[in-house]
Amino acid sequence: MRLATRRNGTPDGELIVVSADGTRCLAAGNGVPNLLGAMGDWSAAADVLSMLAGRLDAGEGEPLDMGALTAPMPRSWQWLDGSAFGTHAELMQIAFQQEPLRHERPLMYQGMSDRFFGPTEDAVFPDEKAGIDFEGEFGVIVDAVPMGTSAQDALNHIKLIVQINDWSLRAYAVPEMQTGFGFILAKPASTIAPFAVTPDELGDAWRDGRVGLDLCIDWNSDRFGSANGREMAVGFHDLVAHAATTRDLVAGTVIGSGTVANKGYAQVGSSCISERRAIEIIADGKPSTQFMKFGDTVRMEARLSDGRAPFGAIEQKVAAPTS
Repeated sequence: MRLATRRNGTPDGELIVVSADGTRCLAAGNGVPNLLGAMGDWSAAADVLSMLAGRLDAGEGEPLDMGALTAPMPRSWQWLDGSAFGTHAELMQIAFQQEPLRHERPLMYQGMSDRFFGPTEDAVFPDEKAGIDFEGEFGVIVDAVPMGTSAQDALNHIKLIVQINDWSLRAYAVPEMQTGFGFILAKPASTIAPFAVTPDELGDAWRDGRVGLDLCIDWNSDRFGSANGREMAVGFHDLVAHAATTRDLVAGTVIGSGTVANKGYAQVGSSCISERRAIEIIADGKPSTQFMKFGDTVRMEARLSDGRAPFGAIEQKVAAPTS
């Protein structure tokens, strides 16, 4: 099942169910007006949404207007981003000239959740000197998760999977990391690709709590990377369980994988600019790739073996403030 949200003048938008080929849709209706509300009573909402998906499979539906779509969930109660790819963590330590982190639990921070950029929305940042960087990753949306939930049980709480561009402003990252408090200035709103999908939509690509798909990223129309999500050191169920160690997780919580990275980065490339700069430091002693400029574009799309893009594509331009 593929879900999306279209603009209707409300903060949470109108929830729609999308056909498998991405051309048609049906509105969820007043009973399930938006995705954030649906997550609060997922068992009931899923029955309604599954019925609509069946009607779409039978050929019903209105044409889908991609230009009307926001993020599948334009805002949430909580956004927690992990760092589950060991290769990325190692390279970022080089980029930031830091000592290796010693940790027994997954790495995670709490980010901005009161809004998510839509998949084609301009990403507006204050200054090019902020070190504008994209970060391609996958994420999950959970229903209510009780405190102390085990990793095994956490799998049952993962209801939807999404594709994310977790924007970073690198000029602020190191100073904030040095405070030991966490990110505020370095982490603006993230972007979510147009479709949130149930795990069954990914078939064999969803295994062990991991998304085994190449995340293809183009920067200014040039291929930048196509790392695969299968190399997570811990799965999404482990991240969910970690987050729920000392708290209940409210329904609609979004949890990210962290930047997708592979050991074979020389062949598949990277999912963020900082990682490439770290690779350049290793090879040449200094970075040569610059961060993004106003007017630059980034495109992210993961594809199944049959060529379908289950999440759709993120296609954004970096823009300066208008005033």
